[in-house]
Amino acid sequence: MPGVSGWSGRGKIAVQSNPSESEAQSMSMMTSAPTASARRPQLSFLQIVNMNIGFFGIQYSFGLQQSNMSPIYRYLGADEASLPLLWLAGPMTGLLVQPLIGALSDRTLSPRGRRTPYFLVGAILCSIALFWMPFSPALWMAAGLLWLLDAGNNVTMEPYRAFVSDKLDSSQHSIGFLTQSAFTGLGQTLSYLTPSILVFIGLNRDRVNAHGIPLITVGAFIIGSVLSITSILWTVRTTKELPLSAEERARMEAMPRGLGSTLREVAGAMREMPLTMKQLALMKLFQWYAMFCYWQYIVLSLASTMFNTHDASTSGFREASLINGQIGGFYNFVAFVAAFAMVPLVRRLGPKWMHAICLTLAGLAMLSIPMITSRPLLFIPMLGVGLAWASIMANPYVMLAGCIPKERVGVYMGIFNMFIVIPMMIQIFTLPLFYRAWLGGHPENVIRLAGGLLICAAGAVMLVRTATPRPVGEVALQAA
Repeated sequence: MPGVSGWSGRGKIAVQSNPSESEAQSMSMMTSAPTASARRPQLSFLQIVNMNIGFFGIQYSFGLQQSNMSPIYRYLGADEASLPLLWLAGPMTGLLVQPLIGALSDRTLSPRGRRTPYFLVGAILCSIALFWMPFSPALWMAAGLLWLLDAGNNVTMEPYRAFVSDKLDSSQHSIGFLTQSAFTGLGQTLSYLTPSILVFIGLNRDRVNAHGIPLITVGAFIIGSVLSITSILWTVRTTKELPLSAEERARMEAMPRGLGSTLREVAGAMREMPLTMKQLALMKLFQWYAMFCYWQYIVLSLASTMFNTHDASTSGFREASLINGQIGGFYNFVAFVAAFAMVPLVRRLGPKWMHAICLTLAGLAMLSIPMITSRPLLFIPMLGVGLAWASIMANPYVMLAGCIPKERVGVYMGIFNMFIVIPMMIQIFTLPLFYRAWLGGHPENVIRLAGGLLICAAGAVMLVRTATPRPVGEVALQAA
């Protein structure tokens, strides 16, 4: 529930050194509605699908970034070693935007609800950036549009995560987040495959625009700009947010407004971060450093190992980009299917064990990729990558949703995103330092590094202990 609980609970309770039992119970109720035990209506599978269709457009956009930004930068003249720095937009906007947006959405009152306004604004920004990206005449414009694109995606992302947690009862969190993971797989499958589909229907693979960017890439981004807004509109029209109770609305209306109060709420939530959430940080450090390495260098690695080229103007480099689209589409399709297949396994094994198994398989898969020179054989390791991607987009959030108080879902989902973007920023600033010195300037060694780090992440997740969430009022009462 809204972040006001952190203000009213800590403020009112702290001024009384020894509140009576009845006063404590009353204030705990005021600051924790709904409580962790409050039950929400059970939704049908179709309703859960409708509420997650907007995630399809968000992830189509992310898929376009993952598969095309490094090639676009290379087409515009970027140096291999500097590629990580050009990806700075994603983690930086995530670090700055998501915690604030999460906290703001917890306390937003609008006719459309708390989360929906952020979906719409973010989708509009994404559509604009996606449309203009392939028409970038220079490196600076492509990098600038990536900042706008990532800002839009980040404005949408955490309110969307919180929306699922708001709407679903805890007994449906697994199916909710795994369905969201399935749409991640579906959206990214189509985004990766779109250039190959355009070639299949007759567009020339080697034809480029005035800036050296292939027309099949231009077409993929224009399609993405349309899907980004239409999928969000589908969810907004078919799925309404749960109405606030009279007490909840009154409490939110009494909350202090402005950036300062939002920042204080974020700081307070970080101080009271649940143990499970803290323990997930190490796993995410290894996991997201690895995934950023993979996305940035997989096209360059395939060009090197399969076509013996580093030149972005060659046919071999463009073919490597198409191959990445095909194997990337395959691993995202695997993720789409695996997300649903994982539901009973997660219930049986638990999200921690499931995540560790999937990360290990992906680590072994990435270690094998540089040794493969046959296109058909490349699809085998993608099975492991796909299983891990399905797990990455769901199981950490299942573990998180089980340990955070309902009244702070938005702000904690935003803070949790810092565990994604900080490892990415570490990767951005450290990889260029040893790309040539330690990795020999060979992009395939970056893929091997990613594989080793995913195996480390699998070990780190086994150290995580799950916890039961407590309402903010209870936390504040104990601290008083």
